[in-house]
Amino acid sequence: MKEAMPVLTAGAGLHETLALLTSQLRPDANHKEDMVFLRDVFSERSLGYLMKIHERLRQYERQSPTPVLHSVSCLAEDVVDELQSRGMSPEERELVHLLTLPHLMALLSVHDTVAQKSFDPVLPPLPDDYEDELEEESVKIVRLVKNKEPLGATIRRDDVTGAVIVARIMRGGAADRSGLVHVGDELREVNGVSVIHKRPDEISQLLSQSQGSITLKIIPAVKEEDRLRESKVYVRALFDYVPLEDKATPCQEAGLPFKRGDILQVVTQDDSTWWQAKRVGDSNLRAGLVPSKQFQERRLAYRMKVGTLPNPKSPKTPAFDQACDKAGLRRSFRLSRKDRQGSSSNGSDSGDSDFLTYEEVTRYQQRPNERPRLVVLIGSLGARINELKQRVIAENPHRYAVAVPHTTRPKKAHEKEGVEYHFVNKQQFDADVLNNKFIEHGEYKENQYGTSIEAIRSVQAKNKMCVVDVQPEALKRLRTAEFKPYVVFVKPRVPDSRRRRTTAASSPGGAEQGRVTDEDLQEMRQSAIQMDQQYGHLVDRVLIKEDSASACTELRSILERLERESFWVPLSWVRT
Repeated sequence: MKEAMPVLTAGAGLHETLALLTSQLRPDANHKEDMVFLRDVFSERSLGYLMKIHERLRQYERQSPTPVLHSVSCLAEDVVDELQSRGMSPEERELVHLLTLPHLMALLSVHDTVAQKSFDPVLPPLPDDYEDELEEESVKIVRLVKNKEPLGATIRRDDVTGAVIVARIMRGGAADRSGLVHVGDELREVNGVSVIHKRPDEISQLLSQSQGSITLKIIPAVKEEDRLRESKVYVRALFDYVPLEDKATPCQEAGLPFKRGDILQVVTQDDSTWWQAKRVGDSNLRAGLVPSKQFQERRLAYRMKVGTLPNPKSPKTPAFDQACDKAGLRRSFRLSRKDRQGSSSNGSDSGDSDFLTYEEVTRYQQRPNERPRLVVLIGSLGARINELKQRVIAENPHRYAVAVPHTTRPKKAHEKEGVEYHFVNKQQFDADVLNNKFIEHGEYKENQYGTSIEAIRSVQAKNKMCVVDVQPEALKRLRTAEFKPYVVFVKPRVPDSRRRRTTAASSPGGAEQGRVTDEDLQEMRQSAIQMDQQYGHLVDRVLIKEDSASACTELRSILERLERESFWVPLSWVRT
């Protein structure tokens, strides 16, 4: 049987209703936590006081009392003056004492304020030298609440008027969230302190030191800009950026640090010099300042002109994963860069800027009816990428395959056309070179070898994922919408000299390992560093090879993910 709810009397107040409701809250098995929460909220003394104040105000509105006098304070002063002007009896002396008590005088002053309905604040008079042209301007008082976070706005001084102007609003910051401060607003005061004659760095310090509530007096811009919709422009950063080391940034604290390879969402490009951006995947929702593409390119061009930046067109050629008899590294038919002819022409980046800044990207996932993406392996000295490639393909030849190379050497008895090689004569090979059919080619033991574009297409036509290992120079030729290559940079984990000597002495293959000298290890380290510096911006994944088994497992995982997950690719690859 349910307990009946007590009936409220007609004159019951809101606080009485609240008290009665609190007493009737009974926890049950299904909503015990909710009932306890409501009881705690309704039992708060501060809430009860607010309800009582609300009742008194409603009662005042209903009765609409009319004051007998509008200036009781003046009447009290007149009475005191009258009594003090002559001799006073004890009762009169007590009355004067009561009327001059501070608390009573304050009470009478409040009575007069309510009676006269003088609730609006009284502004101080304008100074005599106040500018006439500002009389018609509207002044806006903005109060923001911020914690230890930056305000999210930068300022500048107008070159003509000298006024302090809001230069930009950082997306996601306190100023942006309020919706009350806009680009172009003129800042007059911060927490009652005039900023008209202060330097921008002094104003920035004043803003940064303000915690909790911060009050701004601003003159709104003549035409406040609408809040822009969130931009959907995404770029891959091709360089590292540390705002605290950038003397050109208008506000180092507002800068957004990032690493090469980070994906940035550019939320606004209104400023041609400084963009606002967020790091994709970052929990911080506030945007930060990053140099624009044009500004970064101008800076790099200037550095190259004055000699503090190497010319990107003539970089030092690093050593790749190729022949090295001492370390037992795989032989390669590839030539060095100076001996190759035209193998990097017609690349997708041939018309791009030589300076590495940003690359616009978008999400891409392979559809069932599309050809598989091309997987490209590049490796520093000692990576043995050909061995790694062959091992992964041998495990699943139905899903993965290599691009069969061309050669001019004679076919051996056990070889088949189109299996190990495509066998052609020298005249045909030279003609294919002139027609730019090879992504790379070279000579080994007086025979020509090369990997052709058609060989890659042939694998993809069978709905297999083609895995190739090339010199990094070939990447520009392969970075096209047709192949959408996923580039894996393989580099061996190189131990330090002491660890290498211990391993060589204790392992069964110590004698063979002993042939790898400290000089070889240093060359392998330097090769990895140089390749990363020169081609790292083209790499999607770095695979550090501990041993063949673990590297093969990791590469297999990468190939499987490519078939079912989405990845960031250049926007030009998916445009229709």
